[in-house]
Amino acid sequence: MLTIRPTGATPVAADYCIFTSRTGVQIAIEQGWYPSSATVCAVGQQTASALRDYGVPVDFVPSMFTSRGLVGELAAEVDGSTVEIARSAHGSDVLIQGLEAAGGDIHETQLYRLDRPTSAGRSVSLATDGQLDGILFTSPRTVDHFCEIAAEQDGVSALKQGVTKTCIGAIGPPTARAIREHGITVDVIPDTVEFYQLADHTVEEIDTRN
Repeated sequence: MLTIRPTGATPVAADYCIFTSRTGVQIAIEQGWYPSSATVCAVGQQTASALRDYGVPVDFVPSMFTSRGLVGELAAEVDGSTVEIARSAHGSDVLIQGLEAAGGDIHETQLYRLDRPTSAGRSVSLATDGQLDGILFTSPRTVDHFCEIAAEQDGVSALKQGVTKTCIGAIGPPTARAIREHGITVDVIPDTVEFYQLADHTVEEIDTRN
């Protein structure tokens, strides 16, 4: 459901630098970024692992792997500090608004866009026809693209009817929210934003139904 389009931008120097995805880390490193003296923050263990794989020390990972979790745990530290948020062009305003309210001087670098591939659509057709046992959504953007394609094909109403017996997994609360906004029930949300946990829990749920 996604094609990654780098923007060519590079994170700017700041007291704190926040990454929200492995993709953002990879693109930033390829653009020549290095943290210098910044306090490096990662949303989620996968993002933190990606930074460490490139030899970048990670100073802070929130216990809740969400933007709200990071704001809640970092807010007390950023007053009067510069904060760089390096992420996709589709991030919510939660980080920016929350850290600005805490007194941070916030700058956002949009490292990449998540566009819809022209070849996407077969899985939507299978879902509408009721042929999928499970669907795993890994971001709100994948949900939007999935439902956009459904609207162009047979309509979202047909999709909703087709997935009534399909196990729907969402990698986190923002993704689950996006699914519900389209009127589709969410069956599985893992405790962490780890794909393998999402996959395991979804398969387990499917097994209990068979």
